[in-house]
Amino acid sequence: MSNTEATTAAEQEFSPGAQALLKNLQEMLNEEKWTRATLGNYSTSQFKELDVILKNARDEKVIDELKKNCDTHLTHTRNSLIALYLSGMVALSRQIIDDSAMINLVSIFLDNHKWGIVKYLCERILDYGESKFALRTLADCYKNDNEEELVYGVWERLVKADFEEADIAKALAEHYEKQGKKEESIDFYKKALHRYINKSNFANVREIWDKLLVSNVEDIDFFMHIQKKIAKTISEDRAVVLLNDLYAKYKDIDIDIAINILKIVLEYDEKDVQGRREIIECFKKKYAEHSQLDEYIRISNLSQNYRDVHQAISDFEKHIAFDKGNYVYHRTWGVGRIASIQGDEIRIDFAKKRGHSMSLKMAVDALQTLSKDHIWVLKATKKKEELREKVKSDLIWTLKTIIKSFENSCDMKKIKAELSPSLLSAGEWSTWNGKARDVLKSNPEFGVNQDNIDVFTVRDRPVSVTEKYYNEFNAQKNFFDRISIMRDFINSSGTDFDSEYFPEMLSYFSSFLRSASDTTEQVASYLLIKEISAKYPPVSSSLSVNFEDIFAKIKDIPALFKNFKDAKFKEELLQNIKLYTGNWPDVYIKLFPCALMPLIITHLEKEGYENKLTAMCNDLFENFRDNREALVWLFKNSKDAPWFKAANIGIEKQLITLIHILNITYRDIENHKDTVENRKINKLVYNILFKDGELTSFLDGADEDTIIRLFTFINDVKDLDPQDKLNLRSRILDKRPDFKFFGDAEKKVSRGLMVTQAMYEEKKKQLTHIMEDEIPANSKEIEYALSLGDLRENAEYKAAKEKQEQLNSQIAKLKEDLDRAQLFDPNSINTSRVSFGTKALLLNETSGQREEYTILGPWESNPENNIISYLSPFGSVILNKTDGEKFEFVINNERISYCVEKITPAVI
Repeated sequence: MSNTEATTAAEQEFSPGAQALLKNLQEMLNEEKWTRATLGNYSTSQFKELDVILKNARDEKVIDELKKNCDTHLTHTRNSLIALYLSGMVALSRQIIDDSAMINLVSIFLDNHKWGIVKYLCERILDYGESKFALRTLADCYKNDNEEELVYGVWERLVKADFEEADIAKALAEHYEKQGKKEESIDFYKKALHRYINKSNFANVREIWDKLLVSNVEDIDFFMHIQKKIAKTISEDRAVVLLNDLYAKYKDIDIDIAINILKIVLEYDEKDVQGRREIIECFKKKYAEHSQLDEYIRISNLSQNYRDVHQAISDFEKHIAFDKGNYVYHRTWGVGRIASIQGDEIRIDFAKKRGHSMSLKMAVDALQTLSKDHIWVLKATKKKEELREKVKSDLIWTLKTIIKSFENSCDMKKIKAELSPSLLSAGEWSTWNGKARDVLKSNPEFGVNQDNIDVFTVRDRPVSVTEKYYNEFNAQKNFFDRISIMRDFINSSGTDFDSEYFPEMLSYFSSFLRSASDTTEQVASYLLIKEISAKYPPVSSSLSVNFEDIFAKIKDIPALFKNFKDAKFKEELLQNIKLYTGNWPDVYIKLFPCALMPLIITHLEKEGYENKLTAMCNDLFENFRDNREALVWLFKNSKDAPWFKAANIGIEKQLITLIHILNITYRDIENHKDTVENRKINKLVYNILFKDGELTSFLDGADEDTIIRLFTFINDVKDLDPQDKLNLRSRILDKRPDFKFFGDAEKKVSRGLMVTQAMYEEKKKQLTHIMEDEIPANSKEIEYALSLGDLRENAEYKAAKEKQEQLNSQIAKLKEDLDRAQLFDPNSINTSRVSFGTKALLLNETSGQREEYTILGPWESNPENNIISYLSPFGSVILNKTDGEKFEFVINNERISYCVEKITPAVI
């Protein structure tokens, strides 16, 4: 069959208007002639006419067939302008990553210098989102037209869309530098710097670093971040070169920053002699007024190259903290203040040990130096009430004080230890803690530790919102927690998508798109980038794969769906499956038992797939053991839907299935199998059957055989509360007073312990009293007895342990009895025979006297008042005897004859 014949056959499935459109398209494709003359005559108007065809194809719902015909045509006529444009525009509208058709089309006109058409086509591509190819080509068009300002505008868009483009970012920086626009210039220099680092182009990195040292030297956090990235991406040696330049700038600006720079240099190269000399000079400058400066440099061997430089710096900094007037802490004596240092002797005033002397060496080893603003110093030197009020009124000051007190690294547990209960009560701490967490999250003066997101730091300089999120992102190691941070970032009011921190976070997720390992993370990354691109369109260029390609690699769709804990991701996954997967209805049906999302039902109903829902319904009921939660969800939310009713599953079967699930979940809970999930399902089923009234509503109108069947199933659910069974029985008898539960008493007697409601509640109270009152009291007795010492001669301990054993035995017995208990329904008393809850009047034929007995259970038994247990020797003999029946009972070798004269209901 020819292509034309195949097309004609396919067209017959469509409306007359659609058939005419497809036929016209085929004629256009067949008549199209490829010559340079026709190419030269092409203008944008022809493409606008093709746009009309696209619109009509969408209206007629034949856009898929149109693309299919164009793609088929391109297999043998690869340079067809019509087919390339139509196929390419459909692909763009669906955000399919493969844009080769439009690229080929643009290239044809570019090669023929048709700049007007090239510009038009690029703008059409950009109507559907940022495209690196279209932006570069459009910039070339503006260059050709000498429209320089427009070139720079397109370049800015390109730099946002292409996170790897460095040369254009640098060109933009130089452009704005010439115009005197400092902020714009710095911003693009920073972008270029990050990108050249990623390309390991150190020559350009150093050129831009030097420029920023002149124009933006105060941004020390940026330089520190960059040097770390250079050390990791290029080499530590290269980072040292740039750090030395940075140090030269800062040694006369900020001595503390200069020292930190030199420490980093020496971390990268501990043999750096010049770095060692420079840090000594910085220490001399910083501590010029210190009385022991030269001595401490000598003691630490800081100037001796044979000594490990890191150990020498550490020793020096430990010693230099010891000077007259400084504070120290001893684990026994608490906070003290240095009164004097003379030679190797140091004298300290502690609160309870004033004038204490020790050697300097011992002091360095035994004492912790504290700043005057350390929280321990403040607690020791300020009035408690004054400090308490300060803590309550100035939350930011308190957080900064405590965090800085512990080497600028502190979690909430440590903060709480310093404040509660010493300064804040438990209730005050709860309120303070909530406010503190909000401050730590939002205030730019606070950050998180790069290795632990739960540890907070105080920033020397406030950071931008973007950098704050970036630091939290790096500190967080969990994939889905990083997604949460990225979401917070894109939804924050202070978000700066143009910051170079954003591409670094984004690259983490885009790297998964190229990965072939973890499909869950790949799908999640794809969905997240699409979500971001909705807020920031240039990001769409980071989608390097199609959803169809990712989805094709998924081996277990339900398992992947379960891995998504995020409801928004689940919805987006379903939307993408529907958009890009041909067999989406079958995928939806497969996903439903684990997804349980109304969206699945809604989409299938809307698109007319009720037959699939009906088949799914039947399958769930047939395989209810493996689909418990899905079946319960379906019953609760869709039982009135036409497709559910079309499954023709009788209400009785539905209820029996739910009762089976109730029983199964009770057993699984008892066996500790998926306890949380089974408790949830069990509660749902229980509510449907008993609280929502589904069971009683059905039984009210059911026939006798159906009632017996359903009540039997309910009665067989061992762990169901006996009161629920009793209530159901009473409801049946209310509606049908003459209804008989044959053999029920015998079943209960054989299977459990018959009890009255009053005694059942009394036993429960006894158990509660023992567990909540007597057991704790006994524990205190044991604790006290242990405190008395030697257990071998400890009578109190032995007595307490014996009582503990007795209590445990009582608890075990009560629990066992309560588990066996079968609540008796007073409405079920049957006076046709002697049974539980009846009163029997007997004639003692041996003595000629009449005797009356009430038949109850062992819990209610009271022989003195003629209340006997049905389990007692006499009770078991009299049980089930009828009016007028005679029997004998042997006691103490005496045979006594009885005759039942009357059976009446007992008052219970």
